[in-house]
Amino acid sequence: MVERFDVIVIGAGQAGPALAVRMAGEGRKVALIERERLGGTCVNSGCIPTKTLVSSARAAHIVRQAADFGVLTSLPTVDMKAVKARKDAVVQASRDSLARWVGETPGLELIAGEACFVAQKTVRVGPRELSAPLIVINTGGRPVVPDWPGLAGTRYLTNVSMMDINTVPDHLIVAGGSYIGLEFAQIFRRFGAKVTVIEYADRLIAREDEAVSKAVESALAAEGIDFCFGARDFTVEPVTAGVRLSLTSEGAPVVIEGSDLLLALGRLPNTNDLKLEAAEIAFDSRGFIIVDDLLQTNVDGIYALGDVNGRGAFTHTSYNDYEILAANLLDGARRRLSDRFTAYALYTDPPLARAGMSDAAALASGRRILKAHLPMSRVGRARERGETIGFMEVLVDADSEVILGATLFGIEADEVIHIFIQAMALKVPYSQLQWIVPVHPTVSELIPTLLSQLSPLERT
Repeated sequence: MVERFDVIVIGAGQAGPALAVRMAGEGRKVALIERERLGGTCVNSGCIPTKTLVSSARAAHIVRQAADFGVLTSLPTVDMKAVKARKDAVVQASRDSLARWVGETPGLELIAGEACFVAQKTVRVGPRELSAPLIVINTGGRPVVPDWPGLAGTRYLTNVSMMDINTVPDHLIVAGGSYIGLEFAQIFRRFGAKVTVIEYADRLIAREDEAVSKAVESALAAEGIDFCFGARDFTVEPVTAGVRLSLTSEGAPVVIEGSDLLLALGRLPNTNDLKLEAAEIAFDSRGFIIVDDLLQTNVDGIYALGDVNGRGAFTHTSYNDYEILAANLLDGARRRLSDRFTAYALYTDPPLARAGMSDAAALASGRRILKAHLPMSRVGRARERGETIGFMEVLVDADSEVILGATLFGIEADEVIHIFIQAMALKVPYSQLQWIVPVHPTVSELIPTLLSQLSPLERT
């Protein structure tokens, strides 16, 4: 017998539980289905645990730098078991909080199991079949595992299995020079591991402007991280010490041996087990569910939120998907995905924070662009903290004075970027930001100074 619900939510990542609770609060009968753990990637193997590890790694780094501040101490010893225990406790607290929130919501049933479609508005979970006029998919993503020769017979790590590490690797090879890979690279370098980053492109975080990539590379290289670019022709084999990775780098043969290999090569959507074909739901060649500007699939009443729709790869974009859908379905709003602009951060130390357009995108737009650049060494707060690596940059439309993009690499960049995010969302002319009297001494107080240095951005 098919059980009837008003709403079925498949997946309990960042969007799913919030939507399920909101719908139940509106009097709907809701089923929330999750095959693993509440919270999805962010809570279990992404944002929360990795940033907890970043904090431990920074503590070790600060102790090593203590003499620069007139504090004499011995070099730190990293107790990786204690580091993991702290990370696990933070993660468990988040899981428990989420479980209480979902479990105490009237009208919401949490169902443990793997869901798959058997018809357009019907899913199967174990022996149960559930049907609803509104179905929302929030199944998230998983790490890409390449088909390199020898990899299947070699032990390797992903961002998920990295959560179980309780010793510091002797030599961590990181395949992938983007966000996940670079954060883990710095974390474990600061814990004391030798680290080598292998990147397919000719530079790190290739989506960024070249100057940004080079600045991040320089900061990480200064901490002793090695890099190998233009990597191709991978072969992997187990050796006594751990793993041997053979490849070509810019055409030349390279062999690297390490104790551990971390794959940080991107993510794929968790759609392979949903049997989307049974519901005639359209998806692209990589498995991402195709949605319109209102997050609806090609099937009326079926929506896809978060990583699974390929329209944002971050916790905040997933949660914003929930906000958009809830506002449209319950509040009579007409919010759209296209109203959202790109904003994100790379949590190296110092962090890289981005909002809106890059230099390349701004020039390609055909607008007259103004740009300003200010090194972090000009920021008093950075000098006081002894953290002057990086810069602040902003892009402005010369005609409308609207801010088009900002790139901050340096101390507290992940917080300061929100000044630009808010100004961009509200379409505040940059000249109005120049009138603000900021608090001293802060990083943000240099924003009016930054904006005073705008000049035309020319093609190079």
